[in-house]
Parts: sequence; C-alpha cells; structure tokens
Amino acid sequence: MDDERAIEEILDTIGDEHARRVLAAISREPRSAKDLSEECDLSLPTVYRRIEMLTQYDLIKDQTLVADDGNHYKVYESNFESTVISLEDDEYKVRIYREENLPDRFSQLWDDLNPE
Repeated sequence: MDDERAIEEILDTIGDEHARRVLAAISREPRSAKDLSEECDLSLPTVYRRIEMLTQYDLIKDQTLVADDGNHYKVYESNFESTVISLEDDEYKVRIYREENLPDRFSQLWDDLNPE
C-alpha cells in the first residue's frame, strides 16, 4: 500500500463517527467491547468492526484479562496520545504521537546525540 493510500485510509478511519466515539471512550480508561457497546450506544458487531479498523492502523491495543468466573476477555485502550494532520505542498501528512516511556525516550536521545 502506498503512503498516500495509507494516509487516506487513516483519515477515513478517524473520520468515522463510530470509531471516534470508541476512541473517546477508551481514551479515558480501558474498556471491553461490551462496555463500549453500552457506553457508545452501538451494537456489539459495530464495536468489533471499529476495533478491527482502529487496530489495523495501530491506534488501539488490547489486553486479555481474566474475570472472576475464570472467563477471559479483552479490554481495549488507545495506543496514541494525539494526532496532527497537516497539509504541506498539496500533500496531507499524518503524524501520530505515541506515549513512550521516559527512560526509553532519554536513551534514544542519548543514542542520537552520541553515535558510535
């Protein structure tokens, strides 16, 4: 897939009203698909389709938990802090800012400043 097509698909994904509602809900705290369905007033199949769309572009991540009764279920959470969409030289650019661990960021900065 070329970059232009990928950018168009990311814009389509975050432009989808249901996907935005799911992202808004999980930006506050991780939620299960069932919780998302209730909170966003969406059917469970709609929630799962949006989760699939958002996962495809690495905008959300999941974690498997075990309920008190022993059943496993997934909770979903946002995998980024913010996005910036810009238009430069008649071309759209999408920048996704992800939460990084501070020591990792420092190590990367140090490595960048001191190439061996």
